[in-house]
Amino acid sequence: QVQLVESGGGLVQPGESLRLSCVTSGFSLNYYAIAWFRQAPGKEREHISCISASGRFVDTEKSVKGRFTISKVEEENTVYLQMTNLAPEDTAVYYCAAVRANNNRCSTLPYTHWGQGTQVTVSA
Repeated sequence: QVQLVESGGGLVQPGESLRLSCVTSGFSLNYYAIAWFRQAPGKEREHISCISASGRFVDTEKSVKGRFTISKVEEENTVYLQMTNLAPEDTAVYYCAAVRANNNRCSTLPYTHWGQGTQVTVSA
């Protein structure tokens, strides 16, 4: 059974950092692309960053590029999202998602498995 569990969210001040974790089970990261999405109140869910099954391809949205970094540790079955210099507009529920695919264009894949989300709030 494919499962994804996010953690690491919380309340931080502007300029601070957080690292989100997505612990996966029931499948191998060698065969699945993983993405992070977020959804702010009253807004549509948006793609943030993804990493291909091979790990060689990463796609990060311009809105967070240079501040957010996705990575994975296959031995830990975990995908991370390192977030730095956080701003109030980064406040949202953050989700990780997975899909079995060897396509390097991970940002456009139809993700089939989702975690429950973790809340990130950036406020002074």
